[in-house]
Amino acid sequence: MRKAARRIVEKLRLHGQEAFFAGGWVRDFLLHRKPKDIDIATSALPDEVLRLFPNSRAIGAQFGVVQVFLYGRAYEVATFRSDLGYADGRHPSAVTFSGPEQDALRRDFTINGLFYDPIGNRLIDYVHGKADIQKKLIRTIGDPGARFAEDKLRMLRALRFSCDLEFEISSETWAAIQQLAPEILQISRERTRDELTKLFTGPAPEKAFDLLLASGLMQHILPEIAATRETPLDRDVFTQTRDALARLRKPSPALAFATLLHDVGKTGECAADEPACFSQHAMESAKISEEIGRRLRMSNDEIGQIVDLVAAHEDFMHIDEIRESARRRLMRKPKIADHLELLRVNSLSSRRSLKVYSDCLGKLKEYSREMAPLIGGEDLIEMGYSPGPLIGEILRAVEDLQLDGALRTREEALLHVKASYNSENKAQPKSGD
Repeated sequence: MRKAARRIVEKLRLHGQEAFFAGGWVRDFLLHRKPKDIDIATSALPDEVLRLFPNSRAIGAQFGVVQVFLYGRAYEVATFRSDLGYADGRHPSAVTFSGPEQDALRRDFTINGLFYDPIGNRLIDYVHGKADIQKKLIRTIGDPGARFAEDKLRMLRALRFSCDLEFEISSETWAAIQQLAPEILQISRERTRDELTKLFTGPAPEKAFDLLLASGLMQHILPEIAATRETPLDRDVFTQTRDALARLRKPSPALAFATLLHDVGKTGECAADEPACFSQHAMESAKISEEIGRRLRMSNDEIGQIVDLVAAHEDFMHIDEIRESARRRLMRKPKIADHLELLRVNSLSSRRSLKVYSDCLGKLKEYSREMAPLIGGEDLIEMGYSPGPLIGEILRAVEDLQLDGALRTREEALLHVKASYNSENKAQPKSGD
């Protein structure tokens, strides 16, 4: 990757242009972290970049960004620029092409405002970014209020860099985030969702939890979570949720959000000595989770996964108290690994033993050797049943009997259907048949 990016820089230099590696790659290089990609900043205008690299395309012409393809990888090559106003609180209203110093000064944080010359092997630092990397400090370039006013999403990015890099946020930058926190609602919900996903699936979701609360951002983005602080338990829901997040191991986005939301339905009306009032909280939490998923513009599939994880988490906690068929059905759920991970972190955060979790692992191994369903929808259609809700009802009933051990073969299942569901439920033959 680095050799190919260097070749792009060399070609630009051969044609009289300035060109450097820019932004995140330089930061990660100084931190000895593996970079994801390399961006290049140059004095060449977009038309010149497109001319020099035939295998390229403009992806942000108004911002001077061209995507260059080399050796099977894409590199973003952007013209040095200054941004002129941010009317929507996210994107510059217009840009003017400039030089490297002006380009560095328009960026978000000092640690992201560095350039690196791969030919001369030298660092170009107009913003004291290297010093802040050495201090492990997140600091805006210039006035923090102005930087966040330009792009409100930068407030969440500051939190993410703090969590990912284990850096502190400077006092001036932090004060500006707290002051401008209500304005985060000006950002599109999709952008907010993406940053939250990175925070809660990153290396320190519990720190993200703390920073979101202390900054005031959580109260505006996820007020339902902030409200759980009012639940008067001996160990409050808020603290348990934070603890559960801290114990996750490389979670999927759905699992991270389900862990965040699994107890959100516990209200402040419950007293510490009345745990029974929480008996139905899983369904209430699932309802709120769906509302939050819709608000954050999550996909239907991801919302469905989160809701299923949240709704079922108490069933897994009490799996030894339910009938055998229900137990087996639980263990055959899609994404069972996520269900069991939520069970593990929920058990630990609520100070319960891991016995139920261990039992579930054993049952999963046992049940995985079971046969496939005895019959399917196509069998019922062949028997004359019309496609519709009844087929699902019959299949669930047969599966329950199979899981209970009452039906063991396909023939037994078909005989049961014939005996239990009369011919009136079958499709009527078409006239002339």
